[in-house]
Amino acid sequence: MTKTAGQDHGSGRQAPGLGRRSMAGNLAAQGAAVCVVFVASLLVARLSGAEVLGEYALLRVMPWLTGVVVSCGLPLASAYFLAGEQRDDPRLRPTLALLAVAGSAAGALLWLAAVPLLDRFFTTVPRWQLTLVALTVVTQLLTVWGKACCQGQADIRGANLVIVAEEFLFLPAYGLALLAGLHGSGAVVAGLVGGGTAATATSLGRLARTGFARGWGRPSAPLAAEVLRYGARGQLGNVLMLVNLRLDFLIVGALSGPAMLGVYAVASKFAELMRLPAVAMHYVLYPRFSRDGPRLAREEMRRILPRATALTAALVPPLVGASVIALPLLYGRAFQGAVVPACVLLVGLAVEGAAAVSTAYLFGVGRPGMSSWGMGAGVVVTVVLDALLIPRYGVVGAAVASSIAYLITTAVLVTLTRVVAARGTPSRRNRHAHRIRSLLRRTPARPRRLHRRRARGPGGAHSPASVAADPRRGRDHAA
Repeated sequence: MTKTAGQDHGSGRQAPGLGRRSMAGNLAAQGAAVCVVFVASLLVARLSGAEVLGEYALLRVMPWLTGVVVSCGLPLASAYFLAGEQRDDPRLRPTLALLAVAGSAAGALLWLAAVPLLDRFFTTVPRWQLTLVALTVVTQLLTVWGKACCQGQADIRGANLVIVAEEFLFLPAYGLALLAGLHGSGAVVAGLVGGGTAATATSLGRLARTGFARGWGRPSAPLAAEVLRYGARGQLGNVLMLVNLRLDFLIVGALSGPAMLGVYAVASKFAELMRLPAVAMHYVLYPRFSRDGPRLAREEMRRILPRATALTAALVPPLVGASVIALPLLYGRAFQGAVVPACVLLVGLAVEGAAAVSTAYLFGVGRPGMSSWGMGAGVVVTVVLDALLIPRYGVVGAAVASSIAYLITTAVLVTLTRVVAARGTPSRRNRHAHRIRSLLRRTPARPRRLHRRRARGPGGAHSPASVAADPRRGRDHAA
């Protein structure tokens, strides 16, 4: 993959560098973020115990999920539209900003309304602290939205900065909360609110620095509806992917108890290191395919797909060897049982590179719903095999079920991608982009063309003579 491989929609301009260097940088940022989360989890576990650690994990995920779902997948759609044909539309960026503000407010209100129900999940968190967590719905959505806008504008360096900042900034905020005398869930909530606010400032500050607010027009309601439709179709696939990744956790915990769940969680988290290169590929290729346009994106996808598959497959043997050595060494002999599930999961994740390229292509050419079909197939397999294998084989059965589900999901995604590529993806011009192009192309060298219809007879109402006599009957196709 070359650094500047794509032509910008046939305009002759090369798209910004979205190649190997960008993928390597994003992989480094993702790895740094994972390390920061590990350190933060270790600190919370040491200082506050396992129960607060579990609530910290939920408080990191649930506000984010609330904001993203309520906003109909706005971050996903923002990256697509800012990288695509409408990126120069002066109405696009103010429309996205307005949707981000509205989604943040709606998500926070939904969280506040659900606080009485959340008491069941957070037994050590007082209700007033859960109410304060509504602020993190706002900060997390705005942070993720700003990061997606950087991604769509090919500012991968800025996106990487936000990826690391949104995890790292929890640590100083948590430390200040401890120094102020807070402890337990109070310190965690204060760290999430303070760190989230700083991460939002970092994300929006990066957008301001790169000129996101320059040349704004008026927000467009039809454009907003189009953004939300795309985001909703794509977000369905992301939710299904989360179900595919974590449903086995719920079943193992219910059937085998917390001890076996802990063993399986260690195995799963280790195996998911395989996903880091795939996430970096998807993160860079998604806006790259959108900028390339359908024809060039199809050529790039066909060239990159086998290479990405070979890359992740080649990582399986060293990670299998590392699991045999590292898991008992890091976690103790009590977690020896995590080795076999980790190895089984790595087999299923061996083709994760193909899944990453396929979903990036489907998103990039405006077919996010096809990706959701692939994820849905994986969920069906996960549900059926979990019910059959976990009661009999425990964590090994859960690993086998997930591994098969990963393989089938990837097979479906690759098949759908090849079908879309073979049929040819029509240009993603919508009425807004087409209207702008029509206005730009009306020059003296290219005058407006009158709408012509076949005459119904001599002197008919739609004959060329009647159109010439009455210019008001001439209608431009784009009018």
